[in-house]
Amino acid sequence: MPRWILFSVLTVVLWGLWGFVPRKLPAMPAEQSQVISTLGLFPIMAALLWRRERLSGSRRRRGCILAVMSGLIGSGGNLAFYRLMSAGQSAATVVPLTSLYPLVTVVLAVLLLKERLNFIQATGIAFALVAIYFFNVGREQPFSWGWLMFAMMPVVLWGISGLLQKMSTNDISAELSTLCFLAALVPLSVVLVLVVPMTWSLPAADWLWAIALGLLLGLGNLTVLAAFAAGGKAAIVTPMAGLYPAITVGLAVGFLGERVRLREGLAITLALIAVVALSRETPAKLTDTSTPAST
Repeated sequence: MPRWILFSVLTVVLWGLWGFVPRKLPAMPAEQSQVISTLGLFPIMAALLWRRERLSGSRRRRGCILAVMSGLIGSGGNLAFYRLMSAGQSAATVVPLTSLYPLVTVVLAVLLLKERLNFIQATGIAFALVAIYFFNVGREQPFSWGWLMFAMMPVVLWGISGLLQKMSTNDISAELSTLCFLAALVPLSVVLVLVVPMTWSLPAADWLWAIALGLLLGLGNLTVLAAFAAGGKAAIVTPMAGLYPAITVGLAVGFLGERVRLREGLAITLALIAVVALSRETPAKLTDTSTPAST
């Protein structure tokens, strides 16, 4: 099994756990969850700094700039998402829209990075995007075109962030890219503390669950960047990583007793098909099969 597939699957697991944790924090505002979760990033950043020999790259300056830009742009998408989710009942329609962000990464990777896909992988992307939609689609509610345009901000920003993550690993190691990416997330929490009222008297369990959010998110970013660095295509790894709701739904059913509706069951089926299809790389063709490839 190629290493990029292993790292992609680990990302799905980690982010699936990350998606489950908010179920344990139903009363905590999203902004406060974001702020406290930042504490979970620091152990990862400290471990990366401790292994300085892995913080390498052929073009460190450009790679670090790309990774920081990815983090900042991704943070902007998070902020837009939080505002949409706090806008009222109509904000629930943002979920199926923002879940389609891999489409932006796919299009940009094909157009800008000249990534090429075989037919099976292209079909897998289609299945992945449809699965992500079914995982997140909510009750349809009327909304204005102006609201719709604002709701597209996380889609565009997260999609661009995914592309920049891939580009950064072309210049620097996955470890250094992750460090720069996570460091760029800290300013978002600082801004939220300054502009949003926070309640710090919380039960210890809430603190631990919120910190776990950041830890799982950070580890997932490390593995997704490792998948890029191991040769995974942005147009494939990003949709695969977006299938983490399959894990979240399974945990909710097993531990919280939630029921899987027909829509969610269909999404899980499509997700499994997509993972298999996306992992089907076209074998390299040898010009002379009588002798081994030279090294």
